[in-house]
Amino acid sequence: MGWVPDDVVEAMRGSHQLGIFLRVDTDPALHMWFGVHDIPAGFDSIDPDGTVYLGGGVLMGVPTLEVLVNGTADSVDFTVSGIDPATGGKMLDSLPPVRGKLVQLGLTTLDQYYQPMSSIIPIWTGTASHPSESSPVVKGNESPSLTLALSVVSGETTRSRPSRSLWSGPHQKAISPTDLFCDGTARLSRGVQPVWPHYT
Repeated sequence: MGWVPDDVVEAMRGSHQLGIFLRVDTDPALHMWFGVHDIPAGFDSIDPDGTVYLGGGVLMGVPTLEVLVNGTADSVDFTVSGIDPATGGKMLDSLPPVRGKLVQLGLTTLDQYYQPMSSIIPIWTGTASHPSESSPVVKGNESPSLTLALSVVSGETTRSRPSRSLWSGPHQKAISPTDLFCDGTARLSRGVQPVWPHYT
């Protein structure tokens, strides 16, 4: 058995229902999945037994999720729409602080009873930035509704962590006090030719 359980791989080869789960590491943690009813599920070694993920409605589309290596931060929005204003207001008022909290996205297939076929398989991790709300224009006899979104950033660069435009000895020692890797950058930047060792 690999990262994805064999029965989930087999289910994905044919027609299947996919469950997408979102966990925000607030206190207490927020558990939501994009479906229409609450179901018991959990990430291995993260969620305790008996964790229930609340149904957040039908997800109209998954944003493009990128894993960045040595790149600038990417931001995505997870959006739930069609919420009546009273319920949306209560949700925002009861929402714990989310800025800087770990966000995990996972998936698994659902069986014929819409129950998870395995533990949630983690596929993406980010850091929560801020929630936002908007209200689409109401036309004719339509009822007003709210759209709630959570902005999440991935990568190692955020606004709270300044970018390093120059790597120097002091910059490197701020990260690792015993690292001498950048001690010669000032001398080398002036055009001094280093004497490279000769190995015999």
